[in-house]
Amino acid sequence: MAKTRDWQGMKDMSARLLKERTGEGVETWNRRIQRERLDDKESLRVWLTKQGVTGYAQSLLVMERFGYPDFLLATADELIDGQYADRAQLRPIFDALIDAAAGLGQVTIQARKTYVSLVSPRRTFARIQATTKNRVDLALRLERRSRAGACGLRRSTRPCRSRLNSSRWMRPHHRTWPHPGTSER
Repeated sequence: MAKTRDWQGMKDMSARLLKERTGEGVETWNRRIQRERLDDKESLRVWLTKQGVTGYAQSLLVMERFGYPDFLLATADELIDGQYADRAQLRPIFDALIDAAAGLGQVTIQARKTYVSLVSPRRTFARIQATTKNRVDLALRLERRSRAGACGLRRSTRPCRSRLNSSRWMRPHHRTWPHPGTSER
């Protein structure tokens, strides 16, 4: 069964990193930043770097101070709905891909602003993106194919892209995906 993930997990990870690296949590750092009266992102980043706060933890604190982009505050469903808001005819294709992926075992559906990644316990193995108003692109990470496959590759970890513009591809013989993290299913 597939689970869905949005940006909240990234925010939580960044807060955990901040606490692990500095011994202080987000609220404590927010109070320290407020006392410093830093009025722009660049001066805040410089000050945080001097305090030993870098990377994801720094980005988190900058967004805490100056605001989060809308897509970071949206739920996974809101992000996906936004991707298909002006191309409703493509939503059945997306839904069929998600249904097919759900049958692969431990799959996480990771929603982003303009695409959705399918993630196995090991790595991202597919990306679904409504690239035009008439097409959904499916990029699969295929590994160690035993013979030339859909992309004509013998051995590769490069993505194989399929352009889907109708649900005709959903015939049963097209629903077999390579199992994530293995050579073939």
